[in-house]
Amino acid sequence: MTDVAGKTIFITGGAQGIGLGMARAFALAGADLALADIDPDALEAAREELSSTARTETFLLDVRDRDAFARTADEAEERLGPAAVVCNNAGVVGTAAVTDPSPAVWDHVLGTDLGGVFNGVNAFLPRMVARGGPGHIVNTASTAGVRGGALFEYSAAKAAVIALSESLHADAALNRMAIRTTVLCPGGVRTRIIDHGIAAMPDGVPERLRTRIDDERMRTVVEQCGLAPESVGEQVLAAVQEDRFYVFTDRSALDDLRERASAMLAAMPEESEHDRRLAEARRRLGR
Repeated sequence: MTDVAGKTIFITGGAQGIGLGMARAFALAGADLALADIDPDALEAAREELSSTARTETFLLDVRDRDAFARTADEAEERLGPAAVVCNNAGVVGTAAVTDPSPAVWDHVLGTDLGGVFNGVNAFLPRMVARGGPGHIVNTASTAGVRGGALFEYSAAKAAVIALSESLHADAALNRMAIRTTVLCPGGVRTRIIDHGIAAMPDGVPERLRTRIDDERMRTVVEQCGLAPESVGEQVLAAVQEDRFYVFTDRSALDDLRERASAMLAAMPEESEHDRRLAEARRRLGR
């Protein structure tokens, strides 16, 4: 989709952080904006900022609410026309310790970071397919999804977002759909994700779990070493225009990716007759 001018871009978490960075980039490219967010004050501020540059509509939405997501999709397309690009971006962090888990936090993080992406795909993909495209879905994952680490709920959700996106990308190609996919894997980005993560913790979560998010090393990466959200937004815009699937915002995960790939390859057994039969079957099926 080389030209996004005049096209509707739907962005969750669109009033702050990376989502707002995306909105700014698409606005400068001439797109119309449908921004969904859970924070009404942030939505109002984003609308006031961006309305002078782009046609902008805002929607209060908790992406975990599937029915509300569907209603918001209806309303956004009624106001602005069919969504050409959908950015499933809203996300939160968790309490980071698999040895001291909280089912409430797990449900909260997975419901937002993975469930919210599914709900966006579920709401918009059938519309894009019915229209015959073109359409583009951008799902925000993280380098945590390929490197793992201490943020276990977050890492699990983001790994699943990558897998979901890869499946969507492969199925669209197999079925010759005019729908493209991008999975965004940011490294450190200067957002307020830590503070928002603390504020968004479910009721009843022990204080030790709320404060565990406030990690000094993570704050250093995010606040001092992170990219500006606008830079990430420009990378996403370019990926949509150039039809690129993977977007890594920096090279911070490179060594982890190499180590992981090497370990996986080393774990592969010697080729067997079973493998040859399987390869032939996949070839016949076109996979």
